Amino acid sequence: MNTKEIRVRFAPSPTGPLHIGGVRTALYNYLFAKKHGGKMILRIEDTDQNRFVKGAEEYIFESLSWCGIKFDEGVKEGGPFAPYRQSDRKFIYRDYALQLINSGNAYYAFDTPEELEGMRKKLESEKALNTSYSPSSRMKMKNSLTLSQHEVDTILNSGESYVIRFKTPENDDIKFTDIIRGEMLVKSATLDDKVLFKSDGMPTYHLANVVDDRLMEISHVIRGEEWLPSLALHVMLYRAFGWSNEMPLFAHLPLILKPDGKGKLSKRDGDRMGFPVFPLEWISRDNGEVSSGYRESGYFPEAFVNILAFLGWNPGTEQELFTMDEMSNAFSLERVGKSGSRFDPEKAKWFNHQYLIKKEDKILCELFQPILKAKGFQVTDDFATKIIGLIKERAIFVNDFWDQSFFFFEQPVSYDPQMIKKHWKENTSDVLSLLFDRISEEEEFSTHSLDKLIKSFVEERQIGVGLIMAPIRLALVGSAIGPGVTVIMELLGKNEVLDRINRAIKTIIIN
Repeated sequence: MNTKEIRVRFAPSPTGPLHIGGVRTALYNYLFAKKHGGKMILRIEDTDQNRFVKGAEEYIFESLSWCGIKFDEGVKEGGPFAPYRQSDRKFIYRDYALQLINSGNAYYAFDTPEELEGMRKKLESEKALNTSYSPSSRMKMKNSLTLSQHEVDTILNSGESYVIRFKTPENDDIKFTDIIRGEMLVKSATLDDKVLFKSDGMPTYHLANVVDDRLMEISHVIRGEEWLPSLALHVMLYRAFGWSNEMPLFAHLPLILKPDGKGKLSKRDGDRMGFPVFPLEWISRDNGEVSSGYRESGYFPEAFVNILAFLGWNPGTEQELFTMDEMSNAFSLERVGKSGSRFDPEKAKWFNHQYLIKKEDKILCELFQPILKAKGFQVTDDFATKIIGLIKERAIFVNDFWDQSFFFFEQPVSYDPQMIKKHWKENTSDVLSLLFDRISEEEEFSTHSLDKLIKSFVEERQIGVGLIMAPIRLALVGSAIGPGVTVIMELLGKNEVLDRINRAIKTIIIN
């Protein structure tokens, strides 16, 4: 563990909706910082202006806030290293790029797109091991390594377009350590000379993230596996700047895999299998396409966070449900796996169900009442809360409450034909008519008194309880769903129960 203050950052790019893989990266950074009493920073990396999507930055803020991930410093929070949006820091990066040129670790490149394409095709035809702009090809290109100082100055003064590339060592073994993956080695001959500073005056990710991590005193870089191929370059940049002793520790998180087959989880997989891959709903400004979100699909934020925590991390115990505090106390990067973690949509639903049944019925009532009002029903909180207590074990989402309880609010409009065929016999209407009379005389009308009434009735008539309970349920509900029959009867009240039984007797006809 690095002994200096723990400072981690989540650094998304506002190029579209935030994928759940990005939220997991933010979560792991947050848990790590929280456990070690460190600082969590949100930095917006918008150096690629061509991919900038309007509204994406606000979406990032709202998504992380919904998840309960809080920041100590950031675009909205401010902090000692502001600004925290890279486009607002662009005046910083050019000086660092020039510093690398002056130290011989970078160079100007003036090649046109056509010249770059010609180089690539030539190298491919020669079956070169490295077909990119690299130590093996750069001396054949138009750059400040191959041109005289006078030629370079003339081009720079002319306003001609150029980029600044990193000068990768020709034959070097780049060794570094990843907390999750251990010791690693990359041979520089396999790398290309990455662009550090673009012709539009903006830095690339590689330069900007290294400079910002250094200036913001980041102690640990915890990011997705997709950045692992860039780690060798970033290590070389730290060395080139003379910052080796201040280099952060790195941890690259495993991929979140699709539920079936191979590869990284994508929006297409979610669309195909019917589950979200974004925390919140996203509406494309280009074509109006709506992408579903976990919030709008009915997931609780704490369930969503719990789902993500287990996509790569294992606490080493049997515990599966964690509060954020419990999660941060248990979290460690050493218990994050190397291999990808497969997303399970059914397990995600299981998590939400667990959080739903743990919530107080009064809290769930507050969420259920708007659904009832939208359907035209005004009921007391006491009545809605009683119903929730009966049905929530059968629900995954609050939106499921209506499907599990509609019969408390409206009479059946039809009756399940399979139930009629199985349970409605020739004498059922006559037996129900007799029971109707007994129920009419009942004064207490509680679950307890109704259980006694029905038990007494079937004993007197010498019939099985099953011969009467299924037809009553059919009359009250219209199908086989719902809690106990006498529980339903008590909540509906005597008049409503009698009305529904009478309607069923008159409506159900045996063919």
